[in-house]
Amino acid sequence: MLIRCGHAITLRFAVPTALVALLAVRPHQPGVTIVSETHRNSLGLPVSDYVDGFGNRCQRLMAPAGSVTLAGEVLVECDGQPDPVLDGAGEVPPAALPASTLVYLLGSRYCETDRLSQFAWDRFGHLPPGWGRVQAICDFVHAHVRFGYDHANATRTALDTLEGRAGVCRDFAHLAIALIRCLNIPARYVTGYLGDIGVPPAGPMDFSAWIEVFLGDAWHVFDPRFNKRRIGRVVIARGRDAADVPIIHSFGPHTLDHFSVWAFEMPADAATQPAAPAEGAVPV
Repeated sequence: MLIRCGHAITLRFAVPTALVALLAVRPHQPGVTIVSETHRNSLGLPVSDYVDGFGNRCQRLMAPAGSVTLAGEVLVECDGQPDPVLDGAGEVPPAALPASTLVYLLGSRYCETDRLSQFAWDRFGHLPPGWGRVQAICDFVHAHVRFGYDHANATRTALDTLEGRAGVCRDFAHLAIALIRCLNIPARYVTGYLGDIGVPPAGPMDFSAWIEVFLGDAWHVFDPRFNKRRIGRVVIARGRDAADVPIIHSFGPHTLDHFSVWAFEMPADAATQPAAPAEGAVPV
């Protein structure tokens, strides 16, 4: 299947301000191939690209005082299959984990494992280790936390979410990640596009956050917010938590004037057709 994803984000600055954007789709995703990808800004500002320590594609630019729109669109080919389930995937003892996974056992900005360890072991420590225990944690978070955009809070941590029982998708992800790490299982944060493919529409489109957990000898997708195996995830970035992968990091204050995101299935011949602007997109 072909999926067209994109964004248009308009920011306003009082003074010239440096930006780092993580808006480019991450290459080499299982089951996903990038067919075409474009990024542009309304002022034609020069952009320099680099890859960060987590392998994410980042873009640096200097915005002048005033408004600038960052826009991009990507067409990907997806295998059309739901996230796989591997019930037999087991936990790996910390001493046997690959070195590259160890950073995902540690506490991080939004995932305070030191304050959640006792709760995690009391609640989930008795369960058989492996896929089922990770899924039980996701079941708990999904049932415990109420979703709502009015609950968005940039400083909310995993413990805050546990106690407040409300949040947005990043908060579901942070709480699940923290509880999983407490049990010595590597877990990492993922942000990307997730359209309403194969499911009823879930409301206004936004970038999505989910998690990946290291079981057996590989990373596996879990989604504590939706708690369903979904079709068409397109990864933008991975990190320890949202602090590592902000969609836009501005080194100074800004005002968000417009924000639109889209991801939807396209006809099979879409790769040969010109892209049409998504509804609600701001021309650049």
